[in-house]
Amino acid sequence: MAQVASGAGEQLQASPRRWLILALGLAAQTASCSFLYGIPFLVPAMRAAEGLTLAEAGTVVAAPSIGLLFTLIVWGAAADRYGERVIMALGLGVSGLLLVYAGAGNHSIGLLFGVFLAAGACTASVNAASGRVVMGWFAKSERGVAMGIRQTAQPLGVGVAALGLPPLAAHHGFRAAVLLPAGLAIAVALLVAWLVTDPPRPPRPARSAGGVSPYRHAALWRVHGASALLVVPQFAVSAFAPVYLVAVQHWSPLSAGWYLGVVQVLGALGRLGSGWWSDRVGSRLRPMRQLAFASCLVMLLVALGDASWPWLVLLALALAAVITVADNGLGFTASAELAGLAWSGRAMGTQNTAQNIAASLTPPLLGLVIGDSRYALAFCVAAVFPALAVLVVPVRAEPPSP
Repeated sequence: MAQVASGAGEQLQASPRRWLILALGLAAQTASCSFLYGIPFLVPAMRAAEGLTLAEAGTVVAAPSIGLLFTLIVWGAAADRYGERVIMALGLGVSGLLLVYAGAGNHSIGLLFGVFLAAGACTASVNAASGRVVMGWFAKSERGVAMGIRQTAQPLGVGVAALGLPPLAAHHGFRAAVLLPAGLAIAVALLVAWLVTDPPRPPRPARSAGGVSPYRHAALWRVHGASALLVVPQFAVSAFAPVYLVAVQHWSPLSAGWYLGVVQVLGALGRLGSGWWSDRVGSRLRPMRQLAFASCLVMLLVALGDASWPWLVLLALALAAVITVADNGLGFTASAELAGLAWSGRAMGTQNTAQNIAASLTPPLLGLVIGDSRYALAFCVAAVFPALAVLVVPVRAEPPSP
């Protein structure tokens, strides 16, 4: 199976420019996430301004994720073909312009849905291209940490949205608030176009020398499948912890928000720690399998806490919020390394597509399990998926570290 070319590894590792490119990739992903995961913060203002039902507002909020889901692999293939800088700058810049259009006019909700759908489709370019540029500029011994840093973009983007969007919506309306992620996207797109340099590319291999699809082998499919399974406990915690703390533990929404905000910071540190761990042991998939086992155990601990002592469920939720997100960077890095440089964009796009499908299905299906109060049962169900991932992770397919 084709592997990421390592002939220039030492040269890349010695280049200080790689850290600037990592910072720009992180900024691009953060800007993207401030839109993708920030729009839900505008639901109260959107409903008040437009007189929408919760279902109607939820449909508008879902539009960016729908657009992203259907274009991830296409953008990954484009990054493989045309390079990371142009794809990242183009997609992020166009998404920013679309959001300017959305925020600047008094459009119908149907048109707003379409604009958000298109903006989500465009911003999907960042997911594969920013990961691919990090993969190309960092040698294998640093790649886990570098990808872990990039993966902190999601909590950073959510933090930017949480701090900026509600106040803007309260004072200027929800359409004006959309201009915040729009401005971030355009500014970062310009910086990417100016400062990012595509990593050196080896000559394209002949078909007989490894240019064939890495998807002929089962290993990549198993990495994608395991990563999708591991998304279930992650979204079980992120989707239901807020309502659980308020409805079952009788916390105030403000207290629950502060608790989960601190836990999210710990989760970002967990992503960095797992990347460092994978670099030290020279493997992505062995730590990924061990984290899957830990994720199963901690979800069972959350269920036990719900059925027994409040202090235990709070501790278990904090641990779960860290452990269940720690594998994200490992799956992305393993996908790209197993696919090889020529296919890494498509591999990361496929990886993200599988995860987004699992993330979209988890809240409604687990919500049916919970009903009014069956949280312990739902957390036990969520524990089944990482247990399956332990069996699916293809540890033996990973080449030994040199």
